[in-house]
Amino acid sequence: MQSENPALSPVAINYHLTRACDAKCLFCFARFANVKDHLPLEQGLELLRRLRAAGGQKLNFAGGEPTLHPHLGEVLRFAKELGFVTGIVTNGRRLEPLLESHGESLDWVGLSVDSSNERIQHELGRGAGDHVERCVRLAALVRARGIRLKLNTVVTALTWHEDMSRLVLALQPERWKVFQVLRVEGQNDGRVEPLLVTPEQFEAFVQRHTPLVSATTRLVAEDHEAMTDSYVMIDPMGRFFGDTGGRHRESRSILEVGVHAALSEVGYDPRKFEARGGRYDY
Repeated sequence: MQSENPALSPVAINYHLTRACDAKCLFCFARFANVKDHLPLEQGLELLRRLRAAGGQKLNFAGGEPTLHPHLGEVLRFAKELGFVTGIVTNGRRLEPLLESHGESLDWVGLSVDSSNERIQHELGRGAGDHVERCVRLAALVRARGIRLKLNTVVTALTWHEDMSRLVLALQPERWKVFQVLRVEGQNDGRVEPLLVTPEQFEAFVQRHTPLVSATTRLVAEDHEAMTDSYVMIDPMGRFFGDTGGRHRESRSILEVGVHAALSEVGYDPRKFEARGGRYDY
């Protein structure tokens, strides 16, 4: 393994465990069409060891849909044993069995809800007209277990004018991440264009919901500029990837070249991570 550069350390990491997904979100930026499979379990666990040794603190498992990964429970348990703050981002369809079997290994659950309107949510590719109702029920289960709750919302042309206040109050997330829909070449181009919003439309959505900010819910809004190069992301094959220039750029294998060497290949900017509030009370 090559020598590491400690100046570039991954604090909060989004590990996209699998490209498998049971939703069809039109705006998805992580389809990974060029990825054939995920890492074998032992390699995945070794990757977690390397990330922790390199300074990783928070490990968020995404996808695809992470609950479709055959070893998610084992991976979560191992990450927790290593000392990571753990989380998943999920559409919720398979969340309840995971809470029953491995809830003690979860610090955060992120639910993805982009509209309070079931029809629009279905048009965007999530659920079959029952997604919002299911997430309200799941949010209560998550909170009852003492797991911290995050809400992820992508603002699109179908939703920028919407008022989601009532739904957010029902969900009661600790953090509400609001993202401007992003076009990523090779991932969602050819589908996402009708859903794009202007900076003014995105800001209108954010301002409409700013009064929801309270001691219990923090709204974190991220436009294109805030998102680009500010996330440490790993694909299912164990490579860092970034979105500089509006397309994915992958590093060499982290297991082959080391964490810091691989991270230096994708354009990650720790200053942008800090500027968007990426470091907080996990």
